[in-house]
Amino acid sequence: MSVFDPETIITRLRSRYDLSQSRDEFLHFKNPYETLIATILSAQTTDKCVNIVTKELFARYPDVFSLANAVLDDVEKIIHPTGFFHTKARNIIAASKLVATEFHGEIPDHMEDLVRLPGVGRKTANIVLDHAFSKTEGIAVDTHVRRISMRLGLTDNSEPNRIETDLTCIFPQYMWGEINGLFILHGRRVCTARRPSCSICNLSDICRYYRENCE
Repeated sequence: MSVFDPETIITRLRSRYDLSQSRDEFLHFKNPYETLIATILSAQTTDKCVNIVTKELFARYPDVFSLANAVLDDVEKIIHPTGFFHTKARNIIAASKLVATEFHGEIPDHMEDLVRLPGVGRKTANIVLDHAFSKTEGIAVDTHVRRISMRLGLTDNSEPNRIETDLTCIFPQYMWGEINGLFILHGRRVCTARRPSCSICNLSDICRYYRENCE
C-alpha cells in the first residue's frame, strides 16, 4: 500500500468539488427518519431515483409509526423503481417497527444501535450519524469510495469494513465526514467505473492505477 499525504488528497478534491453546492446530486432528506429510510433505499440504485420515490413515500408515511404499520404491498409499489424492492420494503418497515417499539420513535444516534436495524450496515449507519446527528464515527464506504480508494492505492482490501479501517488509519478524523461526498463526486465525474478520465484527474500523479496503467 502506498503512503500518501491525506491533506493533499482532500485539498485537491475540495478545490474541484463544492459539497455545499452539490445537494441535488445526493439524497434528499429533512430529518433523521428520512435520512435513515432514504439511505436504506439507496443501495444498488441512484440517489436521483431514490429522491423521486421518497417524495411519495414520505408524503404517505411521514414518520416511523406510519411506516411501521404500512402494508407491505403498498410500500413495494412505491419503491419498486429502486430495485430489490421486496427486500427493501421489508427492511424499512421492520426498521421502523424496531425504532417505534425499542427507541420510542426516535432514530438512534449510536452506531451499535443503528446497525441492529434491518437493512442497516456500517455504511448506512455512518451516513445517518453524519447527516442526521453531525456525528463522525467512521467513513461510509460505497461503490465510489471503494473504487477510488483501491485505485489510488489507499487500500488493498475490497471488503467495505476493511476499507473503512484502512481509510480511518490514513485520514485524520476531522476529514472523515467529507470523504464520502468528495469521493462520490470524483467517482461520478472523473474516476468512473468503466472508463476513468485520468487525463483530467488532479490526483493522477499520486494514483496507483494511473501509474500502473497509463504512464
